[in-house]
Order: sequence, then structure tokens, then C-alpha cells
Amino acid sequence: MTTNDLGAMDIGEIMAYLPHRYPFLLIDRVTECEVGERLVAVKNVTINEPFFNGHFPGHPVMPGVLIVEAMAQAAGILGFKTNDTRPDDNNIYLFVGIDKARFRQQVVPGDQLIIEVTLDRVARGMWQFSAEATVDGVRAASCKITCTLKEIG
Repeated sequence: MTTNDLGAMDIGEIMAYLPHRYPFLLIDRVTECEVGERLVAVKNVTINEPFFNGHFPGHPVMPGVLIVEAMAQAAGILGFKTNDTRPDDNNIYLFVGIDKARFRQQVVPGDQLIIEVTLDRVARGMWQFSAEATVDGVRAASCKITCTLKEIG
């Protein structure tokens, strides 16, 4: 586990904070984490992603729903770190809503998706985040994410 002053996380620590696994784990690295505030994560997009076989043959484009999912996973990590829990503590973050989703640029193999999520508020068990995904400093997608911490098991 590698952590520095900026709250960076390697894949081992990410996997401790997310229940997702291949092929659905969409966060490769966390470069910054300010608990209770914001998180910056990286998704390296490669042609080996299983979804590129069908989306689209001859013109691979990362599906928008998976970009939103990557942003939600980054929000989940921030939520777990802020709440000082992990999914193995019988808790999981579940989507409640996605609002104002906008897609401005295609994401293709070779791109590095930089995902920034900010915790906007927590009220009555609902966590609200603002999320943005960029490639080379250009906004590819953005949305508002609402989720709830649910006890499972």
C-alpha cells in the first residue's frame, strides 16, 4: 500500500475501498485524496478493454455509462475514506441518482481519463458529489452523483 501526503493510493489500496473487480474495476490509481473534500483518480483506457469489442468495431469509443461508472467509483472511494469504512465492513455505496450528465468528447484507447470528484454534501444518509472526467485537460464528461451508504449482509 502506497500513500503519500496528497493521499495517493495504489491499486491494492483502491481494491480495499471498492468491491469492484475485473472487468468492472475502472479506477487504476488515485493521485490525490482530501478526505471529506475531493479525490482525483486515473483510468488508463486501453484497447484491451472488453467493451471495445462491440463499442464500436473499427471505431472504439468508451461508453458514456462506463465513464459515469468510473466517476461513481471515484466517488465511492471518497465516500468510504470520508466515512472511515470499507466495503468489507458490510457497507456498500449504491447509486440513488445521476443528474446533469453531459458528454463533450469521445474517450478512446490510449487516453488517460482524469476523474475529479468533490463531495458537495451529506444529508439524511444521501451523499452528493460533483464529478468531472477530462482527457489532456479537456472535459470529456461531467455529472452530479447521489448515492447512499447501505449496510449489506
